[in-house]
Amino acid sequence: MFKKIFFTIFIFFNIVALAYLFIPTPSLKDLPNSVKSTEPGDTVQLKNVAGYYTNLSRTEVMNFYRSIYFAPLFVRLNHPPELSKTIFKDTMQSYYLEEFYLPFKESLYINGYEWENDVFTAPEKRVKNKLIYENKEYRSKITIRTIPTSIFQRLLAFVIIEGSIISIYYIYKRIFSKHEK
Repeated sequence: MFKKIFFTIFIFFNIVALAYLFIPTPSLKDLPNSVKSTEPGDTVQLKNVAGYYTNLSRTEVMNFYRSIYFAPLFVRLNHPPELSKTIFKDTMQSYYLEEFYLPFKESLYINGYEWENDVFTAPEKRVKNKLIYENKEYRSKITIRTIPTSIFQRLLAFVIIEGSIISIYYIYKRIFSKHEK
């Protein structure tokens, strides 16, 4: 009886997991009330990158991306701004860096630079870092980057993890059945 219930749960879990892995990730829209950057590094030079000049606050930016980037499994991570030099480019200016992670599927990195809050520049010298794009001043520049995975990579990771769990279960069962004799 227990084996039938366990097998039914196992099959149900696999169906749900495979459905999750096959559902496409949300397509990203342009940041509202913002101007899309055409500067080098914000277009085709870096894969899956887009830059926006905006006067939106950090909270407004995060709420916008959270509203369109949803999934049953979702993890929001706050990274140190220095990591943006690894994820984007080594000359990236950053005030904050957050990641929206869909396990087994994709990561969306959101880098925000607010010139008025630049911690690496003395307050009296921050004026030289003003963000001016197309003759208009902006409060911040938002740069996003997605790091997707293919269906094959998703399935391979799932099979390896599930196979490892099953193997560990049988090894555990075998070890403790020997100790009981």
